[in-house]
Amino acid sequence: MGTSEQRGGGPGRGSVRLALRHYGGELVRLRRVAVPALLLPALGNIGIHYLAPLVVAKLVGRVADGGPTTLASVLPYALVFAAVLLLGEALWRVGFHCLNRLDARGIEHLYVVGMDELLAKDAAFFHDNFAGSLTKRVISFASRFEDFVDTLTFQVMGSLVPLLFASVVLWQYDPLLVVGLLVMIALTGSCVFPLVRRRQRIVAERERAIARVSGHVADVLTNMDSVRSFAAGEREAAEHRARVAESRRITLRSWDYGNLRIDTLVAPLSVLTNVLGLLLALMLGAGERGVEAIIVVFTYYANATRIMFEFNQIYRRLESSMTEAAQFTELLLDPPTVVDPPDPEPLAGPSGHVRFEGVHFAHRGAKPLFEGLDLDVPGGTKVGFVGRSGGGKTSLTRLLLRMTDVDGGRILIGGQDISRMRQSDLRGLIASVPQDPAMFHRTLRENIAFARPGATEAEIRRAAEAAHVTEFADALPDGFDTLVGERGVKLSGGQRQRVALARAILRDAPILLLDEATSALDSESELLVQDALWRLMEGRTALVVAHRLSTVAGMDRLVVLDRGRIVEQGDHHGLLAAGGAYAKLWQHQSGGFLDDEPAGRTGPEATLSR
Repeated sequence: MGTSEQRGGGPGRGSVRLALRHYGGELVRLRRVAVPALLLPALGNIGIHYLAPLVVAKLVGRVADGGPTTLASVLPYALVFAAVLLLGEALWRVGFHCLNRLDARGIEHLYVVGMDELLAKDAAFFHDNFAGSLTKRVISFASRFEDFVDTLTFQVMGSLVPLLFASVVLWQYDPLLVVGLLVMIALTGSCVFPLVRRRQRIVAERERAIARVSGHVADVLTNMDSVRSFAAGEREAAEHRARVAESRRITLRSWDYGNLRIDTLVAPLSVLTNVLGLLLALMLGAGERGVEAIIVVFTYYANATRIMFEFNQIYRRLESSMTEAAQFTELLLDPPTVVDPPDPEPLAGPSGHVRFEGVHFAHRGAKPLFEGLDLDVPGGTKVGFVGRSGGGKTSLTRLLLRMTDVDGGRILIGGQDISRMRQSDLRGLIASVPQDPAMFHRTLRENIAFARPGATEAEIRRAAEAAHVTEFADALPDGFDTLVGERGVKLSGGQRQRVALARAILRDAPILLLDEATSALDSESELLVQDALWRLMEGRTALVVAHRLSTVAGMDRLVVLDRGRIVEQGDHHGLLAAGGAYAKLWQHQSGGFLDDEPAGRTGPEATLSR
């Protein structure tokens, strides 16, 4: 199943419900601050907007009925009025204090949840999604929790709780007042709700358009060198303008829909509610309650009509926060395919014995690559994988790392099925050097120590020296404290591969995977690194993928792959003598004959130096 970016669809009900479940879970988890954060501002509203006017109404009513206006008679009302306002303000302050902690702790936890969910995804997931779009989604998933909670606090609870209080007070004057108010609110809600649901679909389109903009920006920034090399700046700028224009058009449509369709319907209903409140207040004022009733009824009805105007705002803020959060939770509806077993087996011990038994595998949407592949690599054996592109060499290493799972058969390390291990335990047995090593925008030291965070400075230095990293690192302005730039752009391809080799050396794992580990090295660098590689492979199981046959000619065994099948196995000399597929590949590579070795150099070191 593809991602929403590929499908062009927006968040569905399932992803919205999942986002709501996450946000609701945060309210339950943080209930000690959530309850006062939600309730206290609402109680403060009661004091400021309902109790204080009630005190004034009673005072004015008393005066209108001919009561005394001396300081002694008025002062109690003034003191109660002040106390109510101060209490309301105090409730607001305490509520804000709790709300700040609810927002901050909830956002922090959701950031952690979002990152954990992304880390649990398998490799194919990241091939199908822009890094920039994923970044925006996970940030929105966490940050929108603040909007969600604030809307619940100030507009939902801040309106409903005072409305309940107002209904109790109005009931004391006349039950008809409560009936009239609730009928008008219900009528407004029933008219507005279908329009709001329609607007929700427009908001979903708006969020998709924004995601497309952010995804394109990230894609361009990540490939800026290619953009400049192909003079594609104007073309990408035009594409950006087109996406931004589409985002602006859809955003304006969603805003105009709220203003021209929803608010224009609420306005006359609000006016009608106020008129009804005024008429009922005047009718009631003719009775024994007099001016007090007029002030209370009209004030409470006026406050209630604000709720009607906020129907659209409340739904708009809630739908916006939930839609953005659902952009992320939609990604969680497709569970990762590579997961730890419910009851993982503990490691029997570090072992380098690798075995592929009857492995079946096909890339998604493609024909089967491996059909019943069998391969046994005893511990300490150095095996080179060669063959034409697309033969399955790199796929074997990715299956061993469980970047993706086999469709059938099994892969064993030390007699243990790797699908029964924790992924972290499995990968702890392997040191990998990919063809295009990934670098973090961190210091050179941190990039090397990434393989073993607890390594000492001396261990990092030894690994760097063994991989010949020190030869360029010591010449940098800040040495090992130099930031390498995003994806290591400040380093050359050969320097990045040396750093990757230093990582593998520092990892000190029983199994070594090398995927074209010297492909980016110049001849001089390759001569330096080859010796380090042979020292690294000593006593370890090494699986080495290479297109340049001279780099693996000295291996214990060579495995020739063609379209997912092992067509030949053996050592370099035996395969040359057999005159099969390997011999043909060797002949096609110029300068690849063993007879060309420099005089006096023999063995693996001589072969690998080529």
